[in-house]
Amino acid sequence: MATPDMKVHILESGTMEADRTWLLLAPHTVIKTREHKNDPRAWGQVPTHAVYIDHPEGKILWDTGVPRNWQTHWEPTGFHEFFPVLDDPEGDSGYLDSSLSQMGLAPDDIDILVLSHLHFDHAANAKMFDNGKTRIVTSQAELDGVADISGYNKGAHIPDDYKGLSIGGITGDDEIVPGVSVIQTPGHTWGTMSLRVDLPNEGTKIFTSDAVYMEESYGPPAIGAAIVWSSLDWLESVEKLRRIEQETGAEMIFGHDEAQRQNFKMGPDEYYS
Repeated sequence: MATPDMKVHILESGTMEADRTWLLLAPHTVIKTREHKNDPRAWGQVPTHAVYIDHPEGKILWDTGVPRNWQTHWEPTGFHEFFPVLDDPEGDSGYLDSSLSQMGLAPDDIDILVLSHLHFDHAANAKMFDNGKTRIVTSQAELDGVADISGYNKGAHIPDDYKGLSIGGITGDDEIVPGVSVIQTPGHTWGTMSLRVDLPNEGTKIFTSDAVYMEESYGPPAIGAAIVWSSLDWLESVEKLRRIEQETGAEMIFGHDEAQRQNFKMGPDEYYS
């Protein structure tokens, strides 16, 4: 049910670059003849975003993007070579702390932080919200999945991003506050979630996070990616989202779509309502 007086802002939280093969196995992994073996690969921008929801029952943030110290923080994993973050001349690049500041917000203004999953480009700034006030939640399946990680990282999970935080676990599709709910969409990771907001004026928006990287991934047919925990679960989650889209007429907002990003309402002065 839509809630009056709710505003949804999409915030910049850092833009990476990468070989698009990480995000989309086809058509960039076509079989080539030997005369094309040295052709350049498809390299492009991989934007991240956070979602700030100004709701009558509290201030809610979805995801936290990439860290300012990405180069040193990611170096032990090797991902700093595969996913370098773009910096503007001032070295800002729209990191989350700057985006919140532009909204007139500090981390302790946030009542609820919802993490779609715990990868290094979604939960990297979670400890900014270790303030004794912000309630932090993610899916219970994600918490269970990371519980036995030893060492600096396991794939794109870096325990230092979230270790020591008090994080509540969500099981099932659940309403956070009226008009704002999470959808369990595992496959990319054990417990990846998507966000649904039901707006009184602009209808339903679904923020897929990494359940669907880009519109090209969504299809139909859905096209898989290199970073997937379970391809079967991933495909089932995509089809679950498609059913909800068809039932509600929702606008789908994908996790890392460079082209779609150009049409977002973003920042303090533009919002969805």
